[in-house]
Amino acid sequence: MSLPPLPSQPADTPWPTQAWPVAELPGAIAQTRFTALLAQAFAAKSTDRLGETHALAIVQGGRLIFERYGEGFGPEMTYPSWSKAKSITHALVGLAVGDGKLDIHAPAAVPEWQEPGDPRREISLDLLLRMSSGLQWLEEYVPDRPSDVIMMLFGEGKDDVAGFAARAPLAHEPGRFFYYSSGTTNIVSRALGRAIGASDVAFEHFVRERLFEPLGITSAIPKFDAAGTFIGSSFCFCTARDFARFGLLYLRDGVWEGRRLLPEGWVDYARTPTWQQPETTDDPYGAHWWLGIGGEGSFSANGYDGQYTVCVPDLDLVLVRHGATPLEKKDELKAWVGEVIQCFREAS
Repeated sequence: MSLPPLPSQPADTPWPTQAWPVAELPGAIAQTRFTALLAQAFAAKSTDRLGETHALAIVQGGRLIFERYGEGFGPEMTYPSWSKAKSITHALVGLAVGDGKLDIHAPAAVPEWQEPGDPRREISLDLLLRMSSGLQWLEEYVPDRPSDVIMMLFGEGKDDVAGFAARAPLAHEPGRFFYYSSGTTNIVSRALGRAIGASDVAFEHFVRERLFEPLGITSAIPKFDAAGTFIGSSFCFCTARDFARFGLLYLRDGVWEGRRLLPEGWVDYARTPTWQQPETTDDPYGAHWWLGIGGEGSFSANGYDGQYTVCVPDLDLVLVRHGATPLEKKDELKAWVGEVIQCFREAS
């Protein structure tokens, strides 16, 4: 399929490796619903539509053009990634692919699946990245109804998140059923660590040296389990500005300051739609990135409680939002993000 082109960094705009270049909001934005939408987020500590909004940062043309924080929050604070960490994991896998240490289309090297006749032996990293492994899993965040993800992150699986997830049996033929699963990401994270020969401190060094430091990301706090696996499904804290840097890397096709960090085609891989069964209620998905929240061609890192980094190629825009939005307001928040981005489309 044809993907919309990714924009290049404007020639007169410095990269935000040291500090964000800034610009004013487009004047025409005042003619849109933008101000009213801000009120829906920031008029009170918790609003009827969105719950709490802690941070909103918008980058356009490589420049920070808008930034606002809720009461008690600010630009130096780090915010939880929750599942936005999955998209960071996608970038890390891309680094190993570029180094020739991983083949995403080969069967994933998962120790628990190596018995002769185990059908899970054929599951590839590609299927895991596309949430199409077929592994049995329950991804629910309801405190009084323990699910696989809750047990993995906070219960019996917390000391070895990948081992816990890898023990899941097949529920569907691999590649024939889409189901969003944090467990699959941690299987990917451990496979990545094995491929590069690093865990815990050494893995963190790899993350910082190869991804965060080139972008100027200094606030990141990745979390590891007792087995040394990066909990790539859920835990990497950053400031809103640093999450925006990560989004800009993807909007710039994996290139930073003229240097290619991610392999050519890796961002397109992230934003190429994954097949989903017709009856799914999930939004369109690529490879560890969601698709379409900011309009056609957009792609985003989404996290529990309303954490978003949205890349919008046709507007050359990155939107970062953090907050605490109740699950029942999730659809309202997604609609709000889309409406904010549409304001820029109307103003352009």
